[in-house]
Amino acid sequence: MLVAYLVIHFSTGGTLTLDIVNWSFLALILLLVRSPFELVALTKHAASNVGEILLQFPLYAGILGIMSGTGLIAIFSDAIVSISTPQTFGVLAFLSAGLVNFFVPSGGGQFAVQAPIMLTAAAELNVDPSIAIMAVAYGDQWTNMIQPFWALPLLAIAGLKMRDILGYTTVVLIASGIVLAATLLIVSL
Repeated sequence: MLVAYLVIHFSTGGTLTLDIVNWSFLALILLLVRSPFELVALTKHAASNVGEILLQFPLYAGILGIMSGTGLIAIFSDAIVSISTPQTFGVLAFLSAGLVNFFVPSGGGQFAVQAPIMLTAAAELNVDPSIAIMAVAYGDQWTNMIQPFWALPLLAIAGLKMRDILGYTTVVLIASGIVLAATLLIVSL
């Protein structure tokens, strides 16, 4: 089905985008393996400690597409903003970005979708745009501590599993959440 989609896409004048490159590689991979189970086995062998997690990344891109295409991120962000004041906007935007990051763990993807919403809300509340930008960036990075995909290469090299470091990163999540939220609150006063 992917190959058919790509053929139709290019035959009707479609261009090469990042999504099309990703779909092309996925189609090529699926053509080269006998079954999805073989793909899972190959991925697990290539990165035995983190293979199962690596297969989740294309799903996250799909989740981002659904959340942005349906307007779910906008609805969620607008709900947070509707209860904000100029003083609490930074902290609530931070919490909103942290929550959205559970579903869209791509910093760039999340920022591209959520930052314009937060910048518009900041303008409506007469809040400095830098607070909105930093709240989204901080929120994204903050919850990366309990889903530390950034550590996958290190875990593979060290022969560790995610559960081996999760206790430590959870402590960092709590401590940094307090510091970041307090900072955003202070600069908003």
